[in-house]
Amino acid sequence: MVQRSLSSFDSRRKARIAAAFGKAAQSYDRHAAFQRDVGQQLLNELPPDLRGCVVLDLGCGTGFFSEQMRQRGAEVICADLSQDMLAQARQRCGMSGFEYYHCDAEALPLADHIVDIVFSSLALQWCESLSVPLREIKRVLKPAGKGYFSILVAGSLIELEQAWAKVDSAQHVNRFISENAVKIALAQAECTPYQIDLSSFRLWYDSAMHLMKDLKGIGATHIDGRTNRPISHRMLAQVEAAYQTFANREGLLPATYQVCFGVIHQ
Repeated sequence: MVQRSLSSFDSRRKARIAAAFGKAAQSYDRHAAFQRDVGQQLLNELPPDLRGCVVLDLGCGTGFFSEQMRQRGAEVICADLSQDMLAQARQRCGMSGFEYYHCDAEALPLADHIVDIVFSSLALQWCESLSVPLREIKRVLKPAGKGYFSILVAGSLIELEQAWAKVDSAQHVNRFISENAVKIALAQAECTPYQIDLSSFRLWYDSAMHLMKDLKGIGATHIDGRTNRPISHRMLAQVEAAYQTFANREGLLPATYQVCFGVIHQ
């Protein structure tokens, strides 16, 4: 088993990400409609009958899809960076047919070639270097196994990013990698053959504040490069006003997500 040694910077960054998701563990399911839509699209790529399969749900969150894969007959390994998310998964799924690992996708505490399928939906974008968790996914897959993943890519939350840019020059929205960068990471991780496909999702909100509450509700609040400068009510009002330029005829505000779906063949 090969594990990457994390630098102190990586460790602090991961601790902050885990803490953000931990705070949102109990509210996550109330705000995760988009995450469920993406996860369901990814789940539809898996075989309908998973009896006899060991599946690693990498970044399992509250176990919503872990439970569904167990219902298809799989033995499920639930893994997440957040202890609190894992606690929610245990509460949802129980112990029969499940194992739980509090771990980092970039350093899985699993032996080589022990799972038939890896399922990872909207988790890998939180890794510092995408090639590292992809290499770990490939490592733990059995011969002829498959890894299914979804990841946000460039163009996601573009409206929110542009609205904040009219207020100040600080970083308020995470930067997402390009489709080409995903291909490069797959090549670096020696994940060949593979397949990727891009899909666009658009959600509609009655206010920018509602969108930001959803992001907070799922724990997506860690922003690389963001300073500790407080955000005033005046700044939020300015963002709200700037966001109105994207409103449709009904006055609803879009939130666009670009999602890359991928399949790795061992």
